[in-house]
Amino acid sequence: MKIDIWSDIACPWCYIGLTRFERALAGFEHAEGVQVVHHSFQLDPTLPESFDGTEAEYLAARKGGSVADMRAMFAHVARAAATEDLTMDFDTLVVANSRRAHRLLHAARDADPTGGVQRRLEDALFRAHFTDGESISDADVLVRLAVAAGMDADLARAALDDPERDAQVAADIARASQLGISGVPFFVLADKYGISGAQPLEAFTQALAQVWDEIHPRVEPLKVPGLEGFSGGQACGPDGC
Repeated sequence: MKIDIWSDIACPWCYIGLTRFERALAGFEHAEGVQVVHHSFQLDPTLPESFDGTEAEYLAARKGGSVADMRAMFAHVARAAATEDLTMDFDTLVVANSRRAHRLLHAARDADPTGGVQRRLEDALFRAHFTDGESISDADVLVRLAVAAGMDADLARAALDDPERDAQVAADIARASQLGISGVPFFVLADKYGISGAQPLEAFTQALAQVWDEIHPRVEPLKVPGLEGFSGGQACGPDGC
């Protein structure tokens, strides 16, 4: 079963939602049969490489609200993050464009088709942005995180401003638009079912089981009244007849 996930490094609910999803997947009995593919999305592609102000000031200006309103929203998000043992420090968060980080994530996926390096890097990027107060557009920060995740340093640095990597990011965003995805995180299960937002763990657990059962139907023995042995008659198998 394939699961496609669209997310943005600059999105706190993506950090929370991916954490919950991975907890659900870790407890799923058919986890080894699930292929997860991560896709790029940008909440604000017009954001400059850096913003001279706080996250609250940036969002207040962009959304038209007040700084106080943004801080109240941050408190709500931080409480939700804490339930997943995630720390979000919006006071030290560096507002930065996530495009370079997304290019790097595509290079990480190509460097390790299993997706392990990409996922470790994605988690490190979230932590750098929301917890450690680092810039996710800074080349040195990005390369350091990529190397720690298992990438070659030269390969990582080359990806940061690579037009081909940027085209991959653009293709992900275009595909999201085609699917009607306007917010993240967004999960598409088996190319058929969409789940929007950082749903509770139980919702992801139920969705995994439901979709798996639908695309892997099992034949149930037919039970006919009065014919107790109808479903257990003589037959041949791999070990004999």
